Parts: sequence; structure tokens; C-alpha cells
Amino acid sequence: MRSARPYRVLIVDDSAVVRETLSSLISRHPQLEVMATARDPFDAAEKIRAEVPDVITLDVEMPRMDGISFLKRLMAQRPIPVVICSSLVGEGTETLLAAMEAGAVDIVQKPVVGTRKFLEESAIRIQDKVLGAAQARLSSRRQSGPARRPAGAGQSRAAMVKTTQTIVAIGASTGGTEALREILTGLPPFSPPILIVQHMPEHFTAAFAQRLSQQCQITVREARDGDRALRGQALIAPGDKHMMLKRSGAEYGVQVAEGPLVSRHRPSVDVLFKSVAKYAGKNAVGVILTGMGSDGAKGLKEMRDAGAHTIGQDERSCVVYGMSRAAKQGGGVVDEMHISEIAEVLVELGKERAA
Repeated sequence: MRSARPYRVLIVDDSAVVRETLSSLISRHPQLEVMATARDPFDAAEKIRAEVPDVITLDVEMPRMDGISFLKRLMAQRPIPVVICSSLVGEGTETLLAAMEAGAVDIVQKPVVGTRKFLEESAIRIQDKVLGAAQARLSSRRQSGPARRPAGAGQSRAAMVKTTQTIVAIGASTGGTEALREILTGLPPFSPPILIVQHMPEHFTAAFAQRLSQQCQITVREARDGDRALRGQALIAPGDKHMMLKRSGAEYGVQVAEGPLVSRHRPSVDVLFKSVAKYAGKNAVGVILTGMGSDGAKGLKEMRDAGAHTIGQDERSCVVYGMSRAAKQGGGVVDEMHISEIAEVLVELGKERAA
């Protein structure tokens, strides 16, 4: 059993202002303690030799050695949970996704000067990401590298215009990027429509969706307000916006909107799941994956109560068995299973409910 001491955090960033700001935000959480700060990877290596942290926050662009190179060396020599803390946007998001594939547990945007409400939300996000990473089991992560391509991956991945009565809703957080890749790359071209909330910062979800789409037989993209839910397509909620299922006659679509944090998150899994319970009812399948906290637990229970089939990722395959555990304890999970089994089950459930 782990002692009750706080998790020790090493902050690596070349900006003294950022180091000070992160130290202040992280130290506010009773379960987190800033062990040390470092101005670059060489300084960080010295600090790690003196004392091994439980988790590291790591910038990408730094002098003498970039964060990605340091991350790869760290994972090869002494794996420690790492949260990438960066201000990169646009083309830089590809670099951050590469960091995830190199072994980083999560990504969070650097805190910036703003309103009091904005800083409070930044503190919540940073604390949650660092705490989740500190509790991550690195042995549960897949080896980095290209995802498998299912048989027939060369076929057209254009989403079918025909709608279906089956909706799959998936929620994930820490460790979810790899878990989603495991599921989505195992789906055939004309799978039921899929709606996804992955806790990820603004600007990153579009690049994440594009990378997944290149690896899958289905189309994966960031959701836009008013998008239709179609077979052969997965829509990922944009970072910093909620996504909800809507229905017009026999057709399903999504609403993407701003709003307050729900269950400490925006986008929130609870927001998506509750809307699916309301508009799809028994014609839905809900899946809760790896992640810190309890976002999605209440919504999954509502889906189950509305007649949906619900699935929770099991502890053995979770990087952080938090969201799945909370959903199970809250009575929202019908079946709990290993991540490797979920894609096949989704295909079969989709066939049954469409029939």
C-alpha cells in the first residue's frame, strides 16, 4: 500500500515565470507537492538523480535539449509518468501527439494570464492531469508505434449517409488516447456512429482525430455543431467545448457548445452520456474508459437506466482505474472488460440494436 504522503512533482520548463506559476497552482492541491523545478532536461536529470519524482511536468521547446528527446531517453532508462505542459498550438499539436506516442501520459496547456475564472479552471485542469498521471500504471500502456491496420483498411472510409438507431458514446481521460486507438482501429468501415469525449485541451482534438482517422477504417474527426451522426464515423468533442447528442425525427446529430465545467471538465463525459440517455435511450451503447476522477459515472448510470448497454474498461487494462471504477460503483456498468475486447463487442451490439 502507498503511504499517505503527497505525490512529488518535478516541473521542467525554461521559463522562470511558468515554473513559479505551475508551482503555485500544483501546490494548492493537498495530494500534490512540488519536489523541485528544473530549467531544462540536463537540470532535470540532476534533480532525478538526487530524488526520483512521482510525476514530471515537461515543456517541449527548451534550450540544450527539447522535451521530446528527453522524454524518449527517460522512458528508455527510468520510466516516470510525464504530463506535457506546453503552449504549442496549430502545427505544434503534431509534436505534442508525437510526445504521447513516445510515452507521455497526458497533455495540458500552460497557464496564461487571464480572468480569475480562467485561472481557477486552469488550476483544476492542471491539478487533475498531474494527479491522474501520478497514479498512472505505465505497464498498462501499449508499446508506442504505428497502430495495427485491420484487414481491408485500404477500402474507402467515407462515412455512410444512412443513419442508424444505434449510437455509441465513449468517454475517456488519462490513458484514453491509446485506449481509443485500440478500439477504433479494430472497427470495420461501417460501424455504428460513435461520439467521443476525451479530456484533451483546446486545439489538440482536431489533430488527434486526424491522426486516428489515418489509422482507422472509419472516419474520425473533430465534431462541429450540427454534424450528423453517421455510420462509419466517429466524432470527437472539441477541447474546451461540450458535445451533446440531439435528435430530429429519425436522424441524430450533435450540438457543440460552450458552458461551465461539469464534473470538473469541459468537454464533460457526463454531458454527453446524459444527452445520449435522453435522446437515444435503449438504442445506445455507452463505454467508459481509463481516466482519473468520476466524470461519466452519473451519465452512464442514466444511460443504463434508459435501457442502454453499458461497458466499463477493467482495472487490468486501465492506465488509471478511476472513471471506470466510479461508474461501476455507481451502478452504471453492465459489463466490465479488457480494452482488447471492446471493439468486437461494439460491432456485435451495433448489429443487434440495428436489427
